[in-house]
Amino acid sequence: MTSRAGAPGRLWAISDLHIGYQENRALVERMHPGSDDDWLLVAGDVAETVADVRWALGTLANRFRRVVWVPGNHELWTHPKDPVALRGVARYEHLVEMCRELGVTTPEDPYPVWEGAGGPAVVAPLFLLYDYSFLPPGCATKAEGLEYAHGTGIVCSDEYLLHPDPYPSREAWCRARVAETGRRLAEIPADLPVIPVNHYPLHRHPTDVLWYPEFAMWCGTSLTADWHRRFRVDTMVYGHLHIPRTTWHEGVRFEEVSVGYPREWRKRSGPPGRLRPILPNTTTATATTSTATTSTATTAAAKSASAPGAPSGPEVTR
Repeated sequence: MTSRAGAPGRLWAISDLHIGYQENRALVERMHPGSDDDWLLVAGDVAETVADVRWALGTLANRFRRVVWVPGNHELWTHPKDPVALRGVARYEHLVEMCRELGVTTPEDPYPVWEGAGGPAVVAPLFLLYDYSFLPPGCATKAEGLEYAHGTGIVCSDEYLLHPDPYPSREAWCRARVAETGRRLAEIPADLPVIPVNHYPLHRHPTDVLWYPEFAMWCGTSLTADWHRRFRVDTMVYGHLHIPRTTWHEGVRFEEVSVGYPREWRKRSGPPGRLRPILPNTTTATATTSTATTSTATTAAAKSASAPGAPSGPEVTR
């Protein structure tokens, strides 16, 4: 995409850029708007280090009219290769301040209103985390779910790298974020549709295609299961699963917009790193559509998944 002055603006989305991989960094270098009025929603997992996140968001903010960012789990890792050793809330707040220096909108800022084609619509960047409530079949508690996951070798690297400080647990941090975010969303005028942007889906159904269903524990919270209806959602934008596709649930569009790792996107048809159009919305509520091949969808939680420098072993790292 090359910039064209005077072309109508569009609302685009992308996530899971993972620029620790040089192939993915090159994709970001080639990303350009099609109009001077284009916005870009970045739904988390830009990189593991603050320096890489700054480079990617700064590059995109210099090209798009507005960039909206939400954190993924990878940005929140206290990674051994990152000289910024902040943990938990302090790390998140550091990233928010960095984004403000770059002119990038975050979940801590007023929700902007998209006034272009398909609008007006409120773009709501969210930071919600997860609370282990997407339990594997047959498990009734987090403890049972984690025991089952450890038994299969499917354990998210968050267990070692994503610290909730000063909260006592990731689920406690999640509950606090859900409560505050729900209050803010309830204040949006009732005549405006909402485009929520979150690293994780607001509803569990997109995780149904995971080869390893136990990985769903690190993919969201049941506390938001009705938010697509409660808050008049037009399109729910998310990433994390590395299964880019469109699904519909109760008449609401859910758009997974991830790039993923090079070994994943090389298997897909079409050029990698394509921005996903959000507004104007030209899709219809029919069958699920996907840009992921069957092999990609079924290996969404493959044991071989890894980020540069992540701990070795049987965990996965979405």
